[in-house]
Amino acid sequence: MHSPTASELNTGLFSHPRGLYTLFFTEMWERFSYYGMRALLVLFMTAPLAAGGLELDDVTATAIYGIYTAAVYVVALPGGWIADRLLGAQRSVWCGGIVIMLGHFTLAIPATFSFPIGLMLVVLGTGLLKPNISSIVGELYPEGSSARTAGFTIFYMGINLGAMIGPLICSTLGESESFGWHYGFAAAGVGMLCGLIQFRLTRKHLGDAGRFPDHLRPNGKTKAAPRYGWQAVGVGVSLVVGIFLLILNDVIGFNPIGFAHATTWIIAAIATLYFAYVFAFGALDTRERHCVIVIVILVIAEAVFWSGFEQAGSSLNLFAERYTDRIVFGFEIPTGWFQSLNPLFILILSPFFAALWVNLGRRNLDPSAPAKFGLGLMQIGLGFLVMYFASHYVVKGENVLPTWLIITYLLHTTGELCLSPVGLSAVSSLAPKRFVSQMMGIWFLGSALGDIIAGLLAGRFHPDNLAEMPGLYLQIISMAVGAGILLLLSSGAIKRFTGGVK
Repeated sequence: MHSPTASELNTGLFSHPRGLYTLFFTEMWERFSYYGMRALLVLFMTAPLAAGGLELDDVTATAIYGIYTAAVYVVALPGGWIADRLLGAQRSVWCGGIVIMLGHFTLAIPATFSFPIGLMLVVLGTGLLKPNISSIVGELYPEGSSARTAGFTIFYMGINLGAMIGPLICSTLGESESFGWHYGFAAAGVGMLCGLIQFRLTRKHLGDAGRFPDHLRPNGKTKAAPRYGWQAVGVGVSLVVGIFLLILNDVIGFNPIGFAHATTWIIAAIATLYFAYVFAFGALDTRERHCVIVIVILVIAEAVFWSGFEQAGSSLNLFAERYTDRIVFGFEIPTGWFQSLNPLFILILSPFFAALWVNLGRRNLDPSAPAKFGLGLMQIGLGFLVMYFASHYVVKGENVLPTWLIITYLLHTTGELCLSPVGLSAVSSLAPKRFVSQMMGIWFLGSALGDIIAGLLAGRFHPDNLAEMPGLYLQIISMAVGAGILLLLSSGAIKRFTGGVK
């Protein structure tokens, strides 16, 4: 293998490296498997035993969902370290894909013990694959290449294409009486298998991009491999597996709800202690101190946003199943199909939002990052305002039209487009250069915190609490819109506070 040369950069479709399309389809299939399974997860956990489900109550099921989605972000941190210091990104993607595939096929086994094992494998594999495949995309292009942003845009389309197709196929099989939940999980595994085959067959187009760990690269930042790197990984994996086996055999009691609450405080404490360390011992000048304060504000806003947005796979998924009239021309729409709306809207709307920010920027009207965050939070709130009105019909015992959920997902998507693409860029710009990678890790912890809170919030929408549904939506609306207004009103002051850093 060799590093891509300048001439090779123009040998692929649309003048991009051929390796980009290797990564495009690998990520497409990985997201197919992830979102396909995610669309089934809460539905399977709450389904009756007679229907092949686990018959868990809503509070427990959504807590497990929150733990699972948060764990994916947390495990991405050691996953990135393993690639940088031990395996290299290419091998990390390959190994991670194999573990993900095994996880989905384990979920497809119709036995109670297979469920937690399958979830753990998917989490570990995703943590190894997800952060590293994006880093390879960046390495395909030379420093300063104007094509890099366009390459990431194409890659992002692959993410959403897979996320859109996965729920359609997995839900059709999983919710079908002719097949069942485990066929849906198996379909996710087949999707990851397709991604692995494609990656192996076309891996040569990646050249040396992501092939080596940092200490083996000619211009690597570290000069030697970590002395006890693999031993540390072995100890870490052994601890996780050991604790998991003790829980599985009832040696240690496991309360998902209590664990979710504890994890919320642990993640918040880690972030708080990290920022306290940076302020106390980071030798920050005044401007850097101001920028880090703004990062703290954005991380809190991010957690609020995802705590609402991630209701999609939990409480809103259950709303679609229980309270939505899904019969159209005699055909019952599978519940999981609604999970395809967000990536579909992203595919449609992303070019318009990109053009909007560019046009506003030319006129010096482009909103600052805090202002965009505020707009994103307010749109999450507006989406739940739609659900607030829909919930009044549900309280009366009526099922509602799919239109309510469609509008909600549309508003949540426009909110995501205002906040999510801006976040990493804002953190990378604001963070002191010596802390950029660490601040990125804290950004992922903010996402994990939001996901955990989302699972706990979703548990409050259980059927026994039906009369409280409108009030619960009002609480989410107040939290999101209130935070959004605060950010919008203070965006000018924040911009001056950071010395005009964009």
